[in-house]
Amino acid sequence: MAETTYTVTGMTCEHCARSVTEEIQELTGVTAVAVDVPTGAVTVSSEADLGLAEVRAAVEEAGYQLAA
Repeated sequence: MAETTYTVTGMTCEHCARSVTEEIQELTGVTAVAVDVPTGAVTVSSEADLGLAEVRAAVEEAGYQLAA
């Protein structure tokens, strides 16, 4: 089990959080996603480590940016 926290920019509301959550949950092995809109923190729990490129692509698909 792995847990990683990323920073996502551009989220301003719960709708934003749902969009990001839905996209990340589609990644293979993801078991949970927790989003804190005010800080932009997105904590992803998964069966194994996820590739940064995978997470970045999911966040961008939702219309947001993963902070560098």
